[in-house]
Amino acid sequence: MELIIMRAVVINEPGDSSVMNIVERPIPKATQRQSVIRIHAFGVHRYEVLTRAGGSPDVKFPRVIGVEAVGEIYEAAMNGKFKVGQKVITMMGGLGREVDGSYQEYALIDDTNLFPVNYGGDWVTLAQYPENFYTALGAIKSLSLKEGQTLLVRGGTSAVGLSAIKLAKVMGLTVTATSRREERLSELVKNGADTAVLDRDNTLVTEETYDGIIDMVGTVTMADSISHLSKGGVVTLIGLLAGEWVAKAFSPFTLADKYLTFFDSTNVQHGLVDEMFRLITKYQLEIPIAKVFKLADIREAHDYVMAHRTMGQVIIDND
Repeated sequence: MELIIMRAVVINEPGDSSVMNIVERPIPKATQRQSVIRIHAFGVHRYEVLTRAGGSPDVKFPRVIGVEAVGEIYEAAMNGKFKVGQKVITMMGGLGREVDGSYQEYALIDDTNLFPVNYGGDWVTLAQYPENFYTALGAIKSLSLKEGQTLLVRGGTSAVGLSAIKLAKVMGLTVTATSRREERLSELVKNGADTAVLDRDNTLVTEETYDGIIDMVGTVTMADSISHLSKGGVVTLIGLLAGEWVAKAFSPFTLADKYLTFFDSTNVQHGLVDEMFRLITKYQLEIPIAKVFKLADIREAHDYVMAHRTMGQVIIDND
């Protein structure tokens, strides 16, 4: 039987963008509980660049990285519920880490990590949503805020930050967003934030306090974020944009009448995905798409993500 070939971006050893090589492979076959999806598009993230460079010690090479994808069922699992041609998204759940991820044309995905979507837009537009909006919605809900309360999005110019701004506004929250670059503050307001605050040397240039704070910068700003909480407020960490994993000289006594948590999107909840798309569809939510590349230009896409601070999501169009 003739093998049907696809393209995949394989990393044999960590390094700069030159270690990503496009190779031809047979399209995988579905199993009892795993379906094959045709990947039409996927987002490219800065933390995937970190993985490519060897910064994720649990990732073993050779590996196809990539934590999310949008596409359709190409071959359904024998004991599964999906049908050929059905539109799906996939994200996290070990994708691109324990198993080969989205930087390819087809992927074998466990059915538990496939999420059917009813979305009428094009594939590139759909690709902005999975990891960005899911993480943002999970982080907002972890704060247990009520309509009318205040939210600070620290790291507001990131794709997840922009998603959090959009979602929080339609959920009735008053939103302040931050940037390390003063010229970006007006852009944050144009993208939906009520106000914007400068984050200078890991310190917010404001005396205001907030009912909830989503901190995407990480452990280096955690103490300052806590200091800007109102009584009874919550900080949720969801990212490590600063690249430091361990908090230094942190005193738990700073948490008097305040709370600290962490939202992890590793184990994706089907109900939260459904809620996310209800909000996206009802309010026509979108974030900027910074630039679109083809799979053949994956090296350029990685270099672009690191060299440019363009607001929005970089996307690979597989069609």
